[in-house]
Amino acid sequence: MTGLSEDMEKQARLLSSQLVLGDRLVEVAATRTVLAWKGIKKDKKSSEIISFSKTEHVPLCDIIAAHKNHINAESGRSQKNPKRLHQMHPHAFTVSYVRRTRRRRRWRCGDVTFHCTNQGLCEQWIQVINEQLSLFTNRPRSLLVYINPYGGKRRGERVYEQKVAPLLRRACISADVIVTERANHARDHLISQANLNEYDGVVCVGGDGMFSEILHGLIIRTQTDHRVDRDRPDSELVPCSLRVGIIPAGSTDCICFSTVGASDAVTSALHIIVGDSQPMDVCSVHHRDRFLRYSVSLLGYGFYGDVLTDSERNRRLGPARYDLAGVKTFLSHKHYEGTISFLPAENKGTPRDKLRCRSGCGACQHKSSLKDRKQREMSEKTNLDKDGGHGWRVIHGKFIAINAASMSCACPRSPKGLAPSAHLADGTADLILVRRCSHLDFFRHLLRHTTKDDQFDHSFVEVHRVRKFCFQPRVCGPASADHRSGDPVTSCFGATRPCPATGNQGNGHGRWTCDGEILPHAAIRVSVHGQLIRLFARGIEEEQRQQGGRAPEGPCSPRDLEPS
Repeated sequence: MTGLSEDMEKQARLLSSQLVLGDRLVEVAATRTVLAWKGIKKDKKSSEIISFSKTEHVPLCDIIAAHKNHINAESGRSQKNPKRLHQMHPHAFTVSYVRRTRRRRRWRCGDVTFHCTNQGLCEQWIQVINEQLSLFTNRPRSLLVYINPYGGKRRGERVYEQKVAPLLRRACISADVIVTERANHARDHLISQANLNEYDGVVCVGGDGMFSEILHGLIIRTQTDHRVDRDRPDSELVPCSLRVGIIPAGSTDCICFSTVGASDAVTSALHIIVGDSQPMDVCSVHHRDRFLRYSVSLLGYGFYGDVLTDSERNRRLGPARYDLAGVKTFLSHKHYEGTISFLPAENKGTPRDKLRCRSGCGACQHKSSLKDRKQREMSEKTNLDKDGGHGWRVIHGKFIAINAASMSCACPRSPKGLAPSAHLADGTADLILVRRCSHLDFFRHLLRHTTKDDQFDHSFVEVHRVRKFCFQPRVCGPASADHRSGDPVTSCFGATRPCPATGNQGNGHGRWTCDGEILPHAAIRVSVHGQLIRLFARGIEEEQRQQGGRAPEGPCSPRDLEPS
């Protein structure tokens, strides 16, 4: 019998047989890392088995499941002489696997059906494949699913039932489904009612707002279980043990797009099934010694805060309300005065270094140890004793927008995002300051978000990579003792009485938007917590050309193909 390939010969075969695929005889072999097959036929003169086609294969980590299927007598009528082959091979099994489309970041479920000579051989193939799949301990077996029936275009339940549930059943993954009935239903259930020990992950079906509910529920539950005081800005937060899956069914789906590269329910479901894991940073937001919210995408003050505030008045318009609010806010052209203080991130690159965060990103692979974090904190305290600022920088000015992004914030309308070089899990955020400028200059800045031009290449825009930052809006009257002291941290939380509005300065002070929610205070302190949560994702994959052959290249990275 001819070998399938040199790579296959280097690995011990778990099982090898001559089976029928469609209208041809194939040699099929399975190893611990790959399922491969190659067309064969008998030489008429020598009666020897010879191969006549290229080897086709599917990496084992791409396979969803193998199951027995019933023979359809009518299924082969259009094939060349299938009757004789199927009579000799009356039993069949199907292997479901991840298939790449030409748009590589979109995945689909592919099927390949093999016919066997007897039932025992068919069951042996199913057992061998599924036993190997069971060795992938990163794959979930039980999920807790929350569905938002009202988000986006009210299609959450339909998306789950038609596109996601069938794939989970095929992969033998059980799911407990909860359809939310009110705002923060999922958050409250995770905090006080859910038995998280029964599940391998939590899945949200909805938009960015629904994901934020899951995020807050899991983090608050984890900190409560470990007795961490989340009201203390300097508390060391405990990472969440459960991964989170996002099935996009909202208005923007920015977080899904920035971590997978596509806003597609089937693609996201397949990432969950194969057990992908992508760490992600989380920002904690405080006012004085009071916890406000967590953020994973965008903290926006000024322009974006005003857009969201205005859009909330027109929720009946659906996603179109953002376009309307954006136009109104742009025409109003407000600016706000305040002081921004930040702690720069050392040895973490720059927001303009053109190094995009992609699958397998080196900057996101390293996780700081507890010892490293303690040393960094001690260094900050030492510098504080020396110069009163422990490395903090302070900028005062009039700003149209202040944005902090801990991911690129990419979406279909802005493929690069607000911060193209921001990383998902490097423990930093990109702080973008847009100073007061003309209508035309600000329009040019916004327009560059939709093109390949550098949106930071303006004299009125500056961007910094930071670990922490504080913002204090302009205050009237005598400054507080903390504000006069010059300490950039304590001065953030001095008097916050806004000045009367003058000209285009807005209503005293602007509003912060935190992942789509309005914050009640303008004076805030933000800290980045590295790799606090993990998603069922692997980051955005680079676009590559399709390889030749019937079976497309699988999504596994080279390290995934190595036997454990």
